[in-house]
Amino acid sequence: MPKKIDQKVKERCVRQVLEHLPEYPSLTAAAETVARREGVGKESVRRWVVQAQVDGGQRQGATSEELAEIKDLKAKVRRLEEDNEVLR
Repeated sequence: MPKKIDQKVKERCVRQVLEHLPEYPSLTAAAETVARREGVGKESVRRWVVQAQVDGGQRQGATSEELAEIKDLKAKVRRLEEDNEVLR
């Protein structure tokens, strides 16, 4: 199970990457530098930044709210399928 990282750390990493992004050749390079400094995975930081950009409307994709709704709906479908299986 992945370790839970404090929301404040995530927000700080995202803020730092976005502030310093123009100084780096790519998002990945900026994320790697911030990740090393904060002691978290570089891919985690990159994904947090991408999701923040989606949530802010700067990038296309499913927002955090939409992803949470999809997760809830999939869980509901799974429960209903289990209930149906019991009834058969």
